[in-house]
Amino acid sequence: MTLDQVLAFGLIGVTVAAFIWDRLPYDLIALTALAAGIALGLVPAEKAFSGFSDDIVIIVGGALVLSTAIARSGAVETLMRPILPHLTSAQRQVTALAGGVLLLSMVTKNVGALAIFMPIALQLARRTGTSPSTLLMPMAFASLIGGIVTLVGTSPNVIVSKVRADLTGQPFGMFDYAPVGLCVAGVGFLFLCLGWRLLPRRDSGARAMDAAFNLERYTTEASLPAGHPGIGGTLGQLEALADGDVRIATILRERFRRYPASPDFRLQADDVLLLSGEPDALERFVARADLVLAGALPEAEAVVMEGVVTAESGLVGHTAAQLDLEQRQGVLILAVSRRGRRIEQRLSAVRFRAGDVVVMRGRTAALGPSLGALGVLPLAAREIALGRNDRSWIPAAILAVAMGLVALHVVPVAVAFFGAVVAVLLLRSMTPHEAYQAVEWPVLVLLGALIPISETVTSTGGADLIAAHLTTLVQDLPPIAAMGTILVLAMAVTPFLNNAATVLVMGPIAAKLATKLGLAPDPFLMAVALGAACDFLTPIGHQCNTLVMGPGGYRFGDYARLGLPLSLIVVAVGIPMIALVWPLRPA
Repeated sequence: MTLDQVLAFGLIGVTVAAFIWDRLPYDLIALTALAAGIALGLVPAEKAFSGFSDDIVIIVGGALVLSTAIARSGAVETLMRPILPHLTSAQRQVTALAGGVLLLSMVTKNVGALAIFMPIALQLARRTGTSPSTLLMPMAFASLIGGIVTLVGTSPNVIVSKVRADLTGQPFGMFDYAPVGLCVAGVGFLFLCLGWRLLPRRDSGARAMDAAFNLERYTTEASLPAGHPGIGGTLGQLEALADGDVRIATILRERFRRYPASPDFRLQADDVLLLSGEPDALERFVARADLVLAGALPEAEAVVMEGVVTAESGLVGHTAAQLDLEQRQGVLILAVSRRGRRIEQRLSAVRFRAGDVVVMRGRTAALGPSLGALGVLPLAAREIALGRNDRSWIPAAILAVAMGLVALHVVPVAVAFFGAVVAVLLLRSMTPHEAYQAVEWPVLVLLGALIPISETVTSTGGADLIAAHLTTLVQDLPPIAAMGTILVLAMAVTPFLNNAATVLVMGPIAAKLATKLGLAPDPFLMAVALGAACDFLTPIGHQCNTLVMGPGGYRFGDYARLGLPLSLIVVAVGIPMIALVWPLRPA
């Protein structure tokens, strides 16, 4: 082993360890690794930033923008609305929602598809009483298996296509993944339609979701303005207007004086009432009782959205008053829900925690960017203006045209997606600011920085070295078993390492192994793509799994309950299908 190989393996090993350690942002880890690679002479200075100009960055970024445009258009909600009244049982809901996510993941980024359907699932769960924990994990897994069908469904497919282009000069096409992907996705979907019953039925999990999404436990505040007809009347008389859907928990007077709610309590002007209930019920009650929400904006200028405070949010550990959210971000906190705990203080004084679910209100142009800047994940479906017009279908139509152009080999994938984003912006389906907010810049930075690092495995001869050792281990195995070993290895590594990094490192190694065994590289690359895309065992290996962990009230070990049998299905179906579609012996 040469010194350069030792340094290359050492750098990748330290990078992997840093990802697993998970104490630093993964994009910072990737940038640090790139800087170290340059300093060690492993990455030539003239190629240090070549990863940021790679087609993969354009494809992934474009897919994220188009997914967001479709989500905001309301097109999916329009398509789903006729069938929602028929989804009265958990079985029907899992089948419809997982099926919808799976189909949408085939034509756009899987995490975007999941984000589009999550609000629908949560709203449906509220209306029918189904625990969201029953719905969200099957949807997340459906997004993963749906993403393996086309080039743009998941990042591993895009990266493997690049690896093939580097090796052979010809990337995989948009639908080269479809024969294997459709078979795996079909069998996996059938399992999810039945296997959701394997998810634990814990009361604590249900109560955690009730705290987050059963909106009877949201707390908001409203005041009695001067001249209000309820002044001098009793609290019981005012509360009667809520028809039992809203509870007045506490009365605050003169800023600091707190009074327990009792039916015979006499109200005064400027009393602040802490209300508890569903947002819809709260909105109806505030309007019917002619109350004023704290800091409410004129209705024509305001939009309301629900979101969850993420662990990385700048809100964590601070109050709205400390951050001066209204002046700095142009948003107001209207309501907070905290895992079933009663809130008995002014919302401006609530110190936020990760996992808090908040209802925020702001001006239409400011709220979306503010949510991204604050690290708040939107949960509720986008409000669609009355008199919806055909423009809501424009992003979906643009995406369909782009996919068609790629399928007909008129333009490359990167050009098609770039053009689609430009079209969406020109037709004003999104503003440029919204497009920038839709892009997950840490993901693009990760890809741009790791591409040159991953190439050091090949440029130093490290891929040949590992392939030689793997050849020794698998040379006596049948070719299909050797290819299966690569698939299982990729699947085993991905839960503890970002799937993009897994493919960037393992792709060249798998191709070298195939060459040393005298086999075709394509099935081995397909095995890497399939294994890296199918992480069902942990909440940390893929963003889709992470996205549903908090809203679903899941524990780390819950993923294996549904994910382990699904992983075995992927292995059992994927290995023979790859061998059937992509011959192991070179032509």
